[in-house]
Amino acid sequence: MRYEEHFTRTPLQLLTGVGWKRLTAFRVDSVGVLLGGGIAQYEKHTAFVPWEDITALVVWRLRTSGQGVNYIGVHRRPGAPSLPGPNSKMTPLQAEQIAPHVEYELLLASRPISWWRLRPEQLIAATEAFAPEVPVLMYEQSFPT
Repeated sequence: MRYEEHFTRTPLQLLTGVGWKRLTAFRVDSVGVLLGGGIAQYEKHTAFVPWEDITALVVWRLRTSGQGVNYIGVHRRPGAPSLPGPNSKMTPLQAEQIAPHVEYELLLASRPISWWRLRPEQLIAATEAFAPEVPVLMYEQSFPT
């Protein structure tokens, strides 16, 4: 019942030294959630969050002047260890300027849904199977069919 998505393979992988292997963008399984790092810094930014640290999975939208970008992240229990990721060095002030509608800790524990496709039904089914007490919250998202 595991739910897993992979990045679309691109020549960027070859240029960054990752090779042509399939990179996991996002995974929900019996032990927790994997937030894949971006293609350019995959190993450095990939983070695993165990279920005991997760209070909710959240899909949210970063508003931009264009179409915007959907993100997926994890609300975590207070005191959970810091996660590596593209936003890990962002200060609360910087976060407020970029995404004032998103809590700072959620922004730090989020990844863009780009170069892969989220399937909400499978996400919800896997979460209910492995951690029925963890809600899946979806805000201001739009998923093409």
